[in-house]
Amino acid sequence: MLIGALLTLTWLALLMRYPRRAAPISLIALGALGLVALWTLWQDQHEQRRLAQLELHLEIDAECPADRPLRARLRNGSDATLHDLRWQVGAYRSGDSINLADDRYDSPHYRGPQTLLPGSDWQHCLPLPPLRPGYRAATLEYRAERLRGHFGD
Repeated sequence: MLIGALLTLTWLALLMRYPRRAAPISLIALGALGLVALWTLWQDQHEQRRLAQLELHLEIDAECPADRPLRARLRNGSDATLHDLRWQVGAYRSGDSINLADDRYDSPHYRGPQTLLPGSDWQHCLPLPPLRPGYRAATLEYRAERLRGHFGD
């Protein structure tokens, strides 16, 4: 914080003392910083569009082991290879918007496959998230939330 303030004051002093030399350099630096910011925003929006093309369905499945009854089915509908997908699971009563999954430090971490090619499917049995007291897992709907992943071309 202190270094940033010193750099700002130094830049302002140079700009006031040598405006003909400092102004063009400052404009070039500001333009370069703006281009980096635009590139970063574009990359983030591009990743979000690709994440939106994923189809991730969660449901209780009797064919899964008892300690991992939640079946995750994932389809990569994007045009790029998916790498390292992570998400959180929300549990909801039908038609309700209150998340009944109890988000604690010991909650399971949900991850997809390390690599999923475009158009490919993946499925796996996962543990249930801890639920608030008084709710039965079989009566709830499960949704993948806060998806984070990386795509490669």
